[in-house]
Amino acid sequence: MPLFVVEYTYSAVTAAGRDEHRTAHRAWLADLVEQKTVIVSGPYADDSGAFIVVAADTAETVEQLFTQDPFVTHGLVPTHRIIEWTPVLGTLIH
Repeated sequence: MPLFVVEYTYSAVTAAGRDEHRTAHRAWLADLVEQKTVIVSGPYADDSGAFIVVAADTAETVEQLFTQDPFVTHGLVPTHRIIEWTPVLGTLIH
């Protein structure tokens, strides 16, 4: 199955909202990890955004799925991008 990178870019303006909705956001991601849809996820150390690796058939599928993220539904992700990713070395090779 193809892998995609979802890259969130955060804004300092949305920090309080992200703090408020982080538990729901992480629970949503944890469900996707359990389903083996999300492979790995985490914020950047400087809190400027997050990097999420997703297994899905198409970018459109990923786009639709991520409209359900509590951070997105509450308007806390000002920008994001979805890119198909082809790892060539490492433990994610399948």
